[in-house]
Amino acid sequence: MKSLRASRPRVLLTALAAGTLLLSSACNDSTKPAQDQAAGATSPAATPTATPTPTPTPTGADDPALKSFYGQQIAWAACPADPQAEQAKIDISGLLCGKLHVPLDYTHPAADALDIAMIKLPAAKPDQKVGSLMVNPGGPGASGIEMVKYGAKDFDGALHNRFDVIGFDPRGTGDSSPVVCFDDKQKDARNEADDPLDPAVRKAEHVKNATEHAAACQAKSGKLLPFVGTRNTARDLDVLRAAVGDKKLNYLGVSYGTYLGAVYAEEFPKNAGRLILDGAVDPAQDQLDHGIDQQVGFEKSFERFAADCVQNHAAECPLGKDPAKAAKKAADFLDGLHDHPMTAKDGRKLGRDLAWTGTTQLLYGDEKTTWQYLRNALGWAMVANKADALLAFADEYNGRDAKGHYNAMEEANGAIRCADNAAPAPTPEKAQQAVAKLQAEAPLFSRGVTVDDYSEPGCAYWPFKTPEKAHTIRAEGADPILVVGSTGDPATPYASAEALAKGFAAATLLTRVGEGHGAFGKGNTCIDAALEAYLVDGKLPAAGTRCS
Repeated sequence: MKSLRASRPRVLLTALAAGTLLLSSACNDSTKPAQDQAAGATSPAATPTATPTPTPTPTGADDPALKSFYGQQIAWAACPADPQAEQAKIDISGLLCGKLHVPLDYTHPAADALDIAMIKLPAAKPDQKVGSLMVNPGGPGASGIEMVKYGAKDFDGALHNRFDVIGFDPRGTGDSSPVVCFDDKQKDARNEADDPLDPAVRKAEHVKNATEHAAACQAKSGKLLPFVGTRNTARDLDVLRAAVGDKKLNYLGVSYGTYLGAVYAEEFPKNAGRLILDGAVDPAQDQLDHGIDQQVGFEKSFERFAADCVQNHAAECPLGKDPAKAAKKAADFLDGLHDHPMTAKDGRKLGRDLAWTGTTQLLYGDEKTTWQYLRNALGWAMVANKADALLAFADEYNGRDAKGHYNAMEEANGAIRCADNAAPAPTPEKAQQAVAKLQAEAPLFSRGVTVDDYSEPGCAYWPFKTPEKAHTIRAEGADPILVVGSTGDPATPYASAEALAKGFAAATLLTRVGEGHGAFGKGNTCIDAALEAYLVDGKLPAAGTRCS
């Protein structure tokens, strides 16, 4: 299954301060690791007229103005041919595709509307069907359609038998009115440019890039930007629930998808059925703190990967013989590409930032899946002087295909994050604490970082200002929720799962002991059995359950 993740590694540092670090989904197909990106802030000179994000409490199905949306019938039909699926020998003949009609602005539902693209894997045993299972793989901006289309095998067994599994592209993403800012050539140029080493030059470059980004998004998607946030997607999800005939929502959300599920439970607690939130985001955590914790998480995973490479795969490991020095050797090589980039077969340059991007992409997996690809990619680059493997994984992270075309995730990523929470600028003391923690706990991932990298507020010059704030979500009145956390998760550290579960009025925390982002689709029989028992029979695992 294709999956997603957090911001670009070394370019990530300023983005952390901007509060635009993005999250990702679980990665189950070892050839298609995980991903998420960051969008920068912009300068005051390019700021368009601010448009407030509407966030009134909706009345949902009880609102007469929304009656036609809630009462619609989805016209499911055979999905169109997909050359990528054919090339991968994936049979999509049993899948159905459809569109959900929703208001652009729920405060003025008659004014304008858009269509949400969807896909359905029908229940294998319809006579035993429990209902529908809506899924979201993360991002923000990841495609739920791709999650089902390319990852249908992950639902084999009780979930496929008893549920219509439905994936959708959230508004502003994929085939659902995607946010558009730059063209493919512009994205190539921005992704290939390494961050300057000089702090002052770097800051000026970030302001320039973010200014251009905001202006481009406003020019091409200005009408859509105020309405792409998670709260509106949660409202779409409730319309979808009603349109398929379910009284309550059954839902599986991974990474950012846990935030979507939590917001849904907050907005529609009486409609929240069996919700699984896997690879959890803490909605109450300060964005800067989350970004720092994520950097530390990736550093620890990087160190564990490097030690495993030396100790258990010496014949193919390019990182020397000392486990304690292996991670630094890899980091030194990657950082050295800033001044000495490598050239790939297609003529593109692999510099420091793209190389770190490809490396971090593969840290979303574990020793049984993606670590072998990271060993090979580093070996090709460090020993054979070949850039193509690391560049290919960086492309996967950035949503770029072999023909140079980018998917919609990179643009949607920043737009949704800025609609969800624009963090204020940290105090000088807070910024200094962040830098000190990075230097102490993530020295390889934070080389060269300064307090100036954390001086800007999040989304400071985005085309509109969101009223959304980080807060604890209680979801009073919702059915008990199942939160899943993995102890070695670098993208959404385990502490976030603990905090999310504790914040809910009724929730159980299920723990997977192991590396990698997310637990669903990892082949852990203990986890799979617990998820199935909860979704099919409503049976929660015992408190404190840990799956090794």
